[in-house]
Amino acid sequence: MQTHPHDNGFASEDDRLRRFGEDIDALKKRTFARVGAEDVAYVKRVDRISHGLEWTGRALIHFSLDPLTYFGGVFALALHKQLQTAEIGHSALHGAWDGLAGAERYDSKTFRWDAPIDEASWKSGHNVKHHGNTNVAGRDPDIRFGPARLTGDTPPSMLDRWALPFTLGILAPNFRFIINTHVTGFNDLYKDNGFAEHYDVLPDRSLKSAALALRRMLRKIVPYYAREYLFYPALAGPFFLKVLLGNRLAETASNFYTAATILCGHVGEDVKSWPVGTRARSRGEWYAMQVEGSCDYEVSLPFSILCGGLDRQIEHHLFPNLPPPRLREIAPEVKEICRRHGVTYRTDGWGRSLAKVWKRIGDFAREGRMRDALRAMTE
Repeated sequence: MQTHPHDNGFASEDDRLRRFGEDIDALKKRTFARVGAEDVAYVKRVDRISHGLEWTGRALIHFSLDPLTYFGGVFALALHKQLQTAEIGHSALHGAWDGLAGAERYDSKTFRWDAPIDEASWKSGHNVKHHGNTNVAGRDPDIRFGPARLTGDTPPSMLDRWALPFTLGILAPNFRFIINTHVTGFNDLYKDNGFAEHYDVLPDRSLKSAALALRRMLRKIVPYYAREYLFYPALAGPFFLKVLLGNRLAETASNFYTAATILCGHVGEDVKSWPVGTRARSRGEWYAMQVEGSCDYEVSLPFSILCGGLDRQIEHHLFPNLPPPRLREIAPEVKEICRRHGVTYRTDGWGRSLAKVWKRIGDFAREGRMRDALRAMTE
């Protein structure tokens, strides 16, 4: 039987959500009417800065003679990778600049992400499945990453006890690689999601499905990592290992930042999730679920740009194809609309948000250890 997050039997609840939806729609109309040449100029400017950082970073990594300039190069290259991942790439694949004159390079249908993530698989798994069903069990594929269980409606697993070392030691430093294996369906070949459908992406584990997942998974990571860990290091000749290490450090730094960005916008004991079968009955209810299944965190503008505007995760879930500067612009009005209509809007400092993520994953890990202990006692 379907369940509904606001089903209390009172017509006034439907009226409240209807009015909330109307106010969000009005904000959407006003905001998208302003999107245009200013936004195109912005993304082009950020892209130029990003590539300037890239070549500065690569040059310093290659030619540095001291640790200061070497790690300066690592830092510059990491900034480039983060800008390409978040402020530019993530937004472009959501269609933030689609149809705008002069932004053809950033059109979601043809955009090539400078990240080891398959674009077509990302758009299907993230844009459609995750954004359409945020934190709904059985429909949102992003409520578990291996042992890292992210919501209380995610089925328990025998791997839960390993969630903390997995998150810190494997998921965070390799975040973009694992996102690629996740959205392409490669993870489905060895991990059941615990639901009746069993798989997040693939229909089954047939040879045909396995070949499709493998092809999708490899078509971005092979050229990406060959460039980063073979081509550029080889250009350095006898300093191959020095460049290889610098590129890996930059990649790891960007991965940690991306993981912190994404997890803080989705995970915490005060972030809502919903059981299997939950569906919004109206547009207003869907908007409310997006707000209450996400959370913002407060950072300065430079850090927000490196987050791709995802410190405004609530606004991003309401309007996924809005350019990042507009997300930052409308956040106060979204917060006020939520206050006016009794929809919970969560925001906190980034440090406290990270602590909430760590606590939430840790709580699930402790539950896993307790289940393992009880199982051992009864065997």
